[in-house]
Amino acid sequence: MPDHRLDDLIADLTDFVFSEPGETRSLLPDPDRRTRVEPARIAGREVPKFINEFWTARQRQAASLHEISYRACFKPQLPRFFIERMTQSGDTVYDPFGGRGTTALEAGLLGRRPISNDVNPLSQMLTRPRFFLLRPGELETRLAAVPVDDSARADRDLSMFFHARTEAELVSLKNYLAQRRAEGLEDDADRWIRMVATNRLTGHSAGFFSVYTLPPNQAVSPERQILINERRNQKPEYRDTKALILKKTRSLARNLTSEQQRNLARVGREAVFLTGDARHTSDIPSNSVQLTVTSPPFLKVVQYDLDNWLRCWFNGLDSEAIGWEITMPRKLTAWSAIMGEVFMELHRVTRPDGWVAFEVGEVLKGKIRLEDEVVPLGLAAGFECPGVLLNVQQFTKTSNIWGVDNNRSGTNTNRIALFHKP
Repeated sequence: MPDHRLDDLIADLTDFVFSEPGETRSLLPDPDRRTRVEPARIAGREVPKFINEFWTARQRQAASLHEISYRACFKPQLPRFFIERMTQSGDTVYDPFGGRGTTALEAGLLGRRPISNDVNPLSQMLTRPRFFLLRPGELETRLAAVPVDDSARADRDLSMFFHARTEAELVSLKNYLAQRRAEGLEDDADRWIRMVATNRLTGHSAGFFSVYTLPPNQAVSPERQILINERRNQKPEYRDTKALILKKTRSLARNLTSEQQRNLARVGREAVFLTGDARHTSDIPSNSVQLTVTSPPFLKVVQYDLDNWLRCWFNGLDSEAIGWEITMPRKLTAWSAIMGEVFMELHRVTRPDGWVAFEVGEVLKGKIRLEDEVVPLGLAAGFECPGVLLNVQQFTKTSNIWGVDNNRSGTNTNRIALFHKP
């Protein structure tokens, strides 16, 4: 079992040797793959930086259940690295900025008790259902029960995205799920269908309901989609929505082990999914969380409301209101003020000898390294900061999609400020 002691973690990071077979090491700081420890001074404190490749860059080596698209999400290997080292079976693992649920799901797969919070209600819709896998045949039966009105049309023009028959199926499904929820009948099967359908709305392959467009975490405006269609000389073709939901379901479950399925079933009913402000989480008891692994929004880099307008439409949500709630300030001082309150709340919920792994990045073309900003915030809240972990990997194509300039000479860097509650 892992030990929670601070000295043991520092020794582990210092002596860590990356041993993933088949990976190229030419960009690592040390050709022997050992960690380089650089002294640094932040907020008048000595804060060492541990530099290495601490986990694989291969997204597909993680559990297939993670493959739900959401803007600005980190790889599952990141939370797994800390969960395995800083928690034991049954410990509580928290993410105040849950997003697509990467930390929560990884905690569940490893048999830890997850708590996931996000001000965006889409987060809970995309996270909770994946803890409750459906029995064989259950999904087919439920989908067959969904009535389709061939004349159904959306309350806005979506013809640039969907074939008329696809739109009829999609609107019929939207109305069915809304009615089930309104009548108090929504169950795990309904929530699973909602989650998968939300993820399949638009994308860049025949596996999505729409004509070719941007990846599913970047829904474009109708006006821009019209231009894409004209440029590509394309028009929406019919997509069988029920068949695609079944196909994606099989893909999500394709590599889950029996142990992972048992873990999800065991912790799923105890897992907590919150929708609210990370500064005010009264539903989480004080001194209850062993580990937080999270990554906050970065200085209004991502426009969540514009990215999610179509997902919000399908789920009956107000995308403008949600965007207003979750948009981060443009000014660093205002961003830091918000994060300072988040750290105060994290200190309240973290139990003694507990941890926070706070992943940030370089923004504004590398002029700002947010770890230099968050370390003083954590210290002011009462945490210790044993160091900053820099995970250096070869460049991956998704690393700079959202305009975060965190790539240098073909490398991609995660920057994680570590905090410990004494």
